[in-house]
Amino acid sequence: MNERPVFQRPRHYGLLRGAFLIALILFCAPHAVVRADDSQESQKVPLHSGWSLQSSCKSTATAEQISTAGFKTEGWHSTDVPSTVVAALVADKTYPDPYFGKNLRDIPGTTYPIGKNFSLLPMSKESPFHCSWWYRTEFTLAPNFDHRHVWLYFGGINNRANIWLNGHQIANSQDVAGAYQTYEYDISPYVIRGQQNALAVETIAQTDKDLGINWVDWNPAPPDKEMGLWREVYLQDSGPVRIRYPQVVTHFPSTSLEQANLTVETELHNASDIQMTGVLYGRIGDIKFNQTYILKPHEIRTVRFTPEEFPQLQVKNPKIWWPYHLGEQNLQTLALRFAVGNDESDHQTLTFGIREITSELNAQSARQFYVNGQKILIRGGGWSPDMLLRQDLDRLRTEFSYVRDMNLNTIRLEGKLETDDFYNLADQQGVLIMAGWCCCDHWELWKQWKPGDLEIATASLRSQILRMRSHPSMLVWLNGSDMPPPADVESAYIKVLKDNDWPNPFISSASQAPTTVTGKSGVKMTGPYDYVPPSYWLVDTSRYGGAFGFNTETGPGPAVPIESCLRRFLPADQLWPQNAFWNFHAGSEGFKDLSHFDSAMDAIYGAPKNLDDYELKSQAMAYDGERAMFEAYSRNKYTTATGVIQWMLNNAWPSTIWHLFDYYLQPAGGYFGTKKACEPLHVQYSYDDNSINVINSLYQKFSGLTVTAKVYDPDLHERFSQQVRTDVDADAVKNVLTLPTSAFSPAVPAYFVRLQLQSSDGQVVSSNFYWLSAKKNTYEWSKTTYRFTPVSSYEDLTALQSLPKAAIETVGSIQPGPDGAVAHIQIKNPSDHLAFQVRLGIHKSGQADEILPVLWEDNYIELMPGEIRELTAHYLPGTAVFGGVDLSVAGWNVDSATIHLKEGRGMPAPAGPAGH
Repeated sequence: MNERPVFQRPRHYGLLRGAFLIALILFCAPHAVVRADDSQESQKVPLHSGWSLQSSCKSTATAEQISTAGFKTEGWHSTDVPSTVVAALVADKTYPDPYFGKNLRDIPGTTYPIGKNFSLLPMSKESPFHCSWWYRTEFTLAPNFDHRHVWLYFGGINNRANIWLNGHQIANSQDVAGAYQTYEYDISPYVIRGQQNALAVETIAQTDKDLGINWVDWNPAPPDKEMGLWREVYLQDSGPVRIRYPQVVTHFPSTSLEQANLTVETELHNASDIQMTGVLYGRIGDIKFNQTYILKPHEIRTVRFTPEEFPQLQVKNPKIWWPYHLGEQNLQTLALRFAVGNDESDHQTLTFGIREITSELNAQSARQFYVNGQKILIRGGGWSPDMLLRQDLDRLRTEFSYVRDMNLNTIRLEGKLETDDFYNLADQQGVLIMAGWCCCDHWELWKQWKPGDLEIATASLRSQILRMRSHPSMLVWLNGSDMPPPADVESAYIKVLKDNDWPNPFISSASQAPTTVTGKSGVKMTGPYDYVPPSYWLVDTSRYGGAFGFNTETGPGPAVPIESCLRRFLPADQLWPQNAFWNFHAGSEGFKDLSHFDSAMDAIYGAPKNLDDYELKSQAMAYDGERAMFEAYSRNKYTTATGVIQWMLNNAWPSTIWHLFDYYLQPAGGYFGTKKACEPLHVQYSYDDNSINVINSLYQKFSGLTVTAKVYDPDLHERFSQQVRTDVDADAVKNVLTLPTSAFSPAVPAYFVRLQLQSSDGQVVSSNFYWLSAKKNTYEWSKTTYRFTPVSSYEDLTALQSLPKAAIETVGSIQPGPDGAVAHIQIKNPSDHLAFQVRLGIHKSGQADEILPVLWEDNYIELMPGEIRELTAHYLPGTAVFGGVDLSVAGWNVDSATIHLKEGRGMPAPAGPAGH
C-alpha cells in the first residue's frame, strides 16, 4: 500500500483544495465575498443571504441587464435562499401569516377550490405567480480563486428556470426542469475574478403538467405552487479533476459480523480540455489505498476500490452502524484526494456507516427487511416538511428527538425528498428512511407524460439517488407511491438505480399492486386513514389494513390539537363549535372535515358538551387508536406483520388530522399512545383473543421477567388477577397468559385492564392500562373504502362519563442539567377513585402555551387509588425554561389545577392537593 506523497501548492491549478476553508464573508451587502483560509478541509460556499426577488411582470429590464453587476433593485423584495417566492413574501410581511385562520385564501392567486389538489389544476392567468419571478444576488471571488475551476450548484429549483451570470445565459428553461433535479455548472469562463459577479435566476412555476411538488390531500397548497429556489445554492472550487458523490458499500460475508467487506466508489470529473493523469488517494481511519487513473477530456468516470483488489478494505471487528435501540450509531470518515503530480486537484470527505440492509418476501409474501442480517419490524411515520418549504435546523433536531422518544425507527418520505441536514440527522440518530416519489399528480399520471418527461424523471431520480445513497439511514427506495409505474418507466428507474449503485432494496411502489418487471411489492397501502376502533387492527386478519403484511401508510385518523394550540391558528370566535375554519385546517378531498371521527366519538364516548370535553375525548381516542395499531403489528411481527407506517408523523401546517405531534411541536394523546406501544420491552393486551403478550424489540434475551395482569370493573372491583414469571427471546413475542371470560362476567358496561412488567430485579420496565367495552364493534367489511371500514354498531364507553372525581396531589421542581433542563414531578392519587387520562404540562407562569419542545417520560396516564408516580420532563439544550414555571394538571375526571415548580435542585417536600 503506497503512502500518500507530500502535496505542494499547485502551480497551475490555484490554491490547494484540501488546504483551505472557503468562507463566505459579507463584502458590501447585498454582495458576498468568497475567500479561502488555511484549513485541512474544503467547504462549499453558500450563497444564502443578500438576494433580491421580483416578479417579471413588474420588471421591464432584460435578463442581460438584471444579470449585470450594479443593476439597481429598488422596490424588489429581499430574501434569503433557499426560499420559495411565497415564503419570501410572507417573511417580509407582504402577506400575513398564511397559517392563521383562512389567511391563506387572502393571498392573491389562492383561487382554486378549497379541498382540491392544486397541483392537478392550472394556475389562474390573473395570479401574480403566473408570471416568472427573478432571484438575483451578487458575489465577489477573492484572488485565491485564480486559476481554479469555479462550480455553481443548485440543490433544487421549482419548476423551470433560466440562469444568467454576468450577462451570459448559463442554462435555459428546457435544461432546468423538474423540482427534484440538482444542477452543477462550471462557471469559470463567466466569473470575473476580483470583481462583483451578478447571478440572476428567472424561476417559472410548475403547471398541472409538470413534475413538481404537491401536497396530495394533506393540506392546502400555496398559490405559487412552491415556485423558486427551494434548495440551497452554493459555489465550490476545484482543480482540473473533481471528486463527486463518494460512497462506501458494506457487505458482511458471514452472520457473525466479524468482518465487513467495504467497497469505496466515487465519480471523477475531468473538467479540463486535456487528458489528465492523477492518483486518487483514500483513507478510512488507518486504512489507506490509492490508484492511478487516466481521464480523457471532460470524462466522467465511476471508479471503485474493491475488497478483492484492496484486502485492507476487509475490515476485521468493524464498528457497525445500527438503528436506534438496536446498537450504536457508529459513523466513520472516508477522505479522498485526487492529485495531479504533486498538486492536489480536489479533496472530499464522507461520513458513512458500516451496515448492510437487505429484504426478501416472506412466506406470506410480505416484505421483510434485515439490518446487518437481523430482522427488523419497521415502525414509523410519514413525513411532511413545512408547507412553504422553510428550513429550520433546530426544529428538525426536535422532530428527530421526538421520533426517538416515541421509540419509532423509520420515517417515510413520499416525495418531499429532504435536505442534507435531514439525512445527516437520520444517520446520527439511527432513524431509517423510506424514500420515494409522490402520488396523485403528474408523477403518477404516466399516460399524460409529454416527450421529455421520462428524461426529467430519470434525471431527477439520479440527482436524488446520488445524494442519498451514501447515508446508512437509507432503508429502501420506492419507484412509485399509490401505483407502480408502467413497465417502461419502472425499467428506466431501475436502470438509474443500478447504474448509480444504489446499495439498498428498491420496490415498485408503496402499494400491493404487482408489476411485470419486479413482481410482488411485498407491501400494501390499503388504509384506513380515518377513525377505526382499536380492535380493528387485530380483528382484520386478511382483508384490508389490519396487522398483517407491511402497511406503508395507515392510521386511526384525526389528531386534534389541544386547546392552547387550537388558539394559535383559529380565531377566538371560531374555536367552538366546529366550523369552516376547522375544516380548512383538516385535509382535502375525502378528509375535508372530522365528521366521521366525531360520529364515532358520539357513539363510543358520548357527544361532547363543549370544547374541553371534546379535547378530553379526542385525545383518549388518539391515544387508544395509535397504541392499538402499533401494538397489533408488534404482536404479529414476523409471523404475519413486517412493518407499519403511521399516516402521518407530522404536519406541514397547523392541522386537525394525521400527526403524532402537532405543528407547534406539542405532543398529545397519539404521541404518548405510540410511545407506550413501541417500548423496547413491552407488555400489552390483545383485543381479538384477550391474550397478554410481552414484546421484545431488542436483540437480546430477557429472563426472569414478571407479568402482572388485573381486570377491574368501573367501580374498581377486582375481577381477575394473575402473576406469571416468564422469559422472552431476543426480538420475539411471548404469549404469557389469556384473560378468562369469567373476568368479564357478569357483564358491566366497561372494564379496565392493568398490566405491569417487571425485570428480574423487580424494576417496573413497562406498564399499560386499557379501557374496554362490554359491547363489541360490528364492522361492515363489505362497505370498506380506502378511508375506513364502517361500523354499524360501535362499542360503548359512555360509562366513562360517569367516573367519579379524583383529587390529585402534585409536587415538583425543575433544574438545569448537562443536556438541558429537567423537571421532576411527583403525582399522587389520594382518592378512592381512578384518575383517568391525566395530562401534565409545564408553562411559564401566567401563560397558557406549554414550554416546547419537551420529552415527557410518560403522559396521559392513569392513577389507581393511592398510587404515586414520579415522572420527568426533559428539555432540549437552549430551551428557555427558567424564570417562573408552573405545572398544569388536568384529566378526564380530574379538575384542572396549577402548581408552581420550584427552580433549583432536589425535590421539594410533598405539598397539599394541586392548586392549593
